[in-house]
Amino acid sequence: MTAATTRMPAGATLLRIRGLRKSFGQQTVLHGIDLDVPQGSVTVLLGPSGSGKSTLLRCINHLEKPDAGFVELDGAVIGYRRGRRHLHELPAREVTRQRASVGMVFQQFNLFPHLTVLENLVEAPIAHRLATKAQAADTARELLARVGLAGREGAYPLQLSGGQQQRVAIARALALRPRLLLFDEPTSALDPELVGEVLGVIKDLAADGMTMIVVTHEIGFAREAADHAVFLDAGRIVESGPPADVLSAPKHERTRAFLDAVL
Repeated sequence: MTAATTRMPAGATLLRIRGLRKSFGQQTVLHGIDLDVPQGSVTVLLGPSGSGKSTLLRCINHLEKPDAGFVELDGAVIGYRRGRRHLHELPAREVTRQRASVGMVFQQFNLFPHLTVLENLVEAPIAHRLATKAQAADTARELLARVGLAGREGAYPLQLSGGQQQRVAIARALALRPRLLLFDEPTSALDPELVGEVLGVIKDLAADGMTMIVVTHEIGFAREAADHAVFLDAGRIVESGPPADVLSAPKHERTRAFLDAVL
């Protein structure tokens, strides 16, 4: 089973997670997560530190191998192929190919400091044979303009502010033309005055129909930009639904306590 090559209609389920479990040693971090993410939607993951949010993202793109359950993107199980009775792990090369469909933006930017902004953006598309060097460079310039960094192609990461580096990281993730974009607390390493410029780019992507899952503590962003809010605690989904419901009238005591602490 392979991922479909055509775009799905808005609202159709793009990502399906069932029974996802993950442990590290004796500590179980995810306890049977079930989650559906529609095409073109923005899902925010909320919860205290250690609740499993980052591990869930890393299982989605198979940076962490689940112990049980599965992650399915547009009908294809990430990291596995279906047999008659069992899932069979894919070779590393196939997993890497699948992972290109799931972009990820980390807290700490993870740009290559010895490469220019342009070189950071073109490396992966060329390595994945998605574009020639010239095509990748043209796309990189378009993406830099999209995130408000036109003209900074020749700069090195350390010559940029944290907000600019994170916007480069977003452009780099987009260069692989992902079906799904994951953000792991994209503003947590930024000075407060730089948070807005990064959230503005994410809001623009949402307006363009990019499917995204965002781990964040920015409650105002969640209210304004998200279609679905999911609250995790101790590796379980405690509450989920429209942001207006989860954030303004939470039903679970644990959600209420968390929101009282962060608001």
